[in-house]
Amino acid sequence: MNEETAADPALSVKPTKEFTLPTGVLALDISLDAKVAFASCIDGGAYAIATDSGERHELGNHDSYASGVAVVANSALVVSGGYDGALHWHDLAERKTIRTVSAHQFWSWQTGVSRDGRFVASVTGQYLCGGYKYEPLPEREPSVRVYDAQTGRLAHSFTHVPPVQSVVFSSDAKLIAAGNLMGEVRVWELANGRQVANFRTPGFTGWGIIKGHYYTGGIFALHFAANDEELYAAGMGSTTDPAAGNGRQLWQRFSWHDGRKLGETNENDSGRGLMETLAFHPSGKYFVMAGRLENGKWTMAFFDTKTGALLHWLDTKSRVTKAVFSADGTRLFIGETLGQAKPKDGKVPDFGRIQIFSVT
Repeated sequence: MNEETAADPALSVKPTKEFTLPTGVLALDISLDAKVAFASCIDGGAYAIATDSGERHELGNHDSYASGVAVVANSALVVSGGYDGALHWHDLAERKTIRTVSAHQFWSWQTGVSRDGRFVASVTGQYLCGGYKYEPLPEREPSVRVYDAQTGRLAHSFTHVPPVQSVVFSSDAKLIAAGNLMGEVRVWELANGRQVANFRTPGFTGWGIIKGHYYTGGIFALHFAANDEELYAAGMGSTTDPAAGNGRQLWQRFSWHDGRKLGETNENDSGRGLMETLAFHPSGKYFVMAGRLENGKWTMAFFDTKTGALLHWLDTKSRVTKAVFSADGTRLFIGETLGQAKPKDGKVPDFGRIQIFSVT
């Protein structure tokens, strides 16, 4: 692993432990005490992994890729989502799946849980060309669905332009935001279901002209700032080759009320690749963006929240799908996939990994 402190030598990030899994990790969350990590994986499984020993057990299994996982606060519940369009509620005390909800006709791209444990959200949508400009066909079902986290009852259905690839709740659980392939963000109030914002950023969407004529990219991660007045988005800068994944490693910061862009990754700080996750340190002083690398120095980097400056970077030699800080901010957990599952000496090696870093 390559590592370099870029601007803040006081920030120390050191790998302390890792666990491999036989399948790639697509989503990750951790318990409040950080003693258990929860992973949704390419084999469809949702797993619980003890962070001291690496011992794991399967919570449940989706019929296709398990693409999301989230701990429900103030409960013994974990919710997973999958490409089968289903949400599964797993009871940690009973070690079994206690509820399955058919949320979507298409894939669940991403799931999220509100910080107070009241709501679970899932987003969906398939990119189908709707006209001669290759604009997306209108949705066939509500692209954003919100459920009561305790009962599984449908609380809200929101419309968007598919595919919708990212979703996040505000820290006070009053708002929900979702971003799509075309760089469009919509924000709703959960108390009344009213849409309160709609803006678009062209920075995350590319038009293919080399190997295919279609749109690619999109907003893969969203995160409200601590004051809930600003919204961060992450993905990949536009590219002319959809197959290459060589757009700029990109985050952008917005005033979501009016869609004003307030900042973004410095051109000199980034290489090329798709960014899939954002995680803010509990102090609010810095955040992490991570994903996969096409060309450049890092797959995961730390940025100053106030200035946007690059503080630290690491090349994990992997695709980082999710990053999560422990509640006390002393540890960072990441979920990864390690290339393709190619047989070696008659066996398929582990190609999933969870890494734990100390952060001081």
